[in-house]
Amino acid sequence: MNSVWLIGAGGMAQDYIKVLDGLDQKFIVIGRGEESAENCQNSTECSVVVGGLDNFLSTKPKVVPHAIVSVGVEKLYDTTKELLDYGVKSILVEKPGAMNKEEFEDLLLLSKEKESNIFIAYNRRFYASTIKAQDIINQDGGVTSFNFEFTEWSHIIETIKKADGVKEKWFLGNSTHVVDMAFYLGGKPKEISSFSSGGVSWHPSASNFAGAGISENNALFSYHANWESAGRWSVEILTKEHRLIFRPMEKLQIQKRGAIAQEFDESIDYTLDEKYKPGLYLQTKSFLDNNIDRMCTIDEQSDMIDVYNKMANY
Repeated sequence: MNSVWLIGAGGMAQDYIKVLDGLDQKFIVIGRGEESAENCQNSTECSVVVGGLDNFLSTKPKVVPHAIVSVGVEKLYDTTKELLDYGVKSILVEKPGAMNKEEFEDLLLLSKEKESNIFIAYNRRFYASTIKAQDIINQDGGVTSFNFEFTEWSHIIETIKKADGVKEKWFLGNSTHVVDMAFYLGGKPKEISSFSSGGVSWHPSASNFAGAGISENNALFSYHANWESAGRWSVEILTKEHRLIFRPMEKLQIQKRGAIAQEFDESIDYTLDEKYKPGLYLQTKSFLDNNIDRMCTIDEQSDMIDVYNKMANY
């Protein structure tokens, strides 16, 4: 069995280590700093190669088929590009994959040139709740409308320490978890009108968002978020027979047509989403098995960047 290169040793990388162990997959963890490596080793009992990816590659290791990039948002682009240049053919990179349109286009072109695949790790596509919802959507004949909210808690985020430029792109780096899940289930936007106002010190482009449109599946959609008020993440998908409610996102509530009650679906097996970070086990397994049906490709993410920039007023 070939080893997987896991780039990064922070909290998210530690979630991947747990999954890779659960999959009985051989892997090498490649970190940068001594402190994060020590924390990772203490938390996971897994050794970490310290010194960063460039130092690791300077030893000329044999290239592996799969690599997972779980570094800070500001380093995603450079790390992924370095792996492409080295010859890795399949790369799973944490969301959002890059910081701006130029970086996405560069990764897309380079991946074509290198005949490699890049996937963006939107693990909510792999929730047990999402998979069940897709079954219901198919049985009901498709989505007719949907709505979503991606409110972020400004009072919390403003205190978080991040590299320069990361919080200024918080919608792209964090809120798109919600947006990707909504458009994954309801269809990518064919037409969209977006409005925004306000702004906070750490995200000056906007703090209040609203919009609506029609998806490629001809479903009507709307969204809103107010980062200076109360709220939470949520997605609601409507078919002719059901309202499918993701609030919290990890669980599925169902409201049947003609009924008032909204009930959690007790038939869903949440075992994997409770044992591991939700969605991460099936996402990683699909990536390693080259089963890409649910994966967000770099092509798809590159196509969506204009929509995201419009929604966020970037």
